Amino acid sequence: IGDYEDVVSGVDHLIEKGLVDEERIGVMGWSQGGYISAFCATYGNRFKAASVGAGISNWVTYHVNTDIHEFCHRYLGNNPWEDPQIYEQTSPMTYIKNASTPTLIQHGGSDTRVPPANAFELYQGLREMNVPVRLVIYKGMGHGADKPGIHRAIMRQNLAWFSHYLLDEPLEEALMLKESEIEKTEEK
Repeated sequence: IGDYEDVVSGVDHLIEKGLVDEERIGVMGWSQGGYISAFCATYGNRFKAASVGAGISNWVTYHVNTDIHEFCHRYLGNNPWEDPQIYEQTSPMTYIKNASTPTLIQHGGSDTRVPPANAFELYQGLREMNVPVRLVIYKGMGHGADKPGIHRAIMRQNLAWFSHYLLDEPLEEALMLKESEIEKTEEK
């Protein structure tokens, strides 16, 4: 919750300075930033659009699937069996019923650091809450974009997503990737 409060206080400061239109604020991130974006998309309604890249959506799901289990112990102070409350309190999925932010989810199909189960769980939760959502799983990609074509596709998708939800532009076909670039893409 502290990360969410940090982001919101920064946004509030920019609004007070007149640097940001409070009706056109988006949030995006990858890995830890993807987790924070997922939390922002489910915990509150300050943002008009979100992009979650390889983000944790549920700390228990993450804990049992990641290749670095010890990270949970360091970051949250315990495992989910000994302290389920901290895992629940800090998981974006806990707040899914509050979600209303249109969310683009991008994830590597071969990600062992933050396995794709996190993306599928967030996607399904947002769909069931009738939130506009798009899921893109990049075939063969690990935790980060390591090929120029995939990196370009990620940027292109984010530009189209935010242009649509923040600037009221039509949702461009740039979000539709060639079959060779992706493993799975779904949209509600």
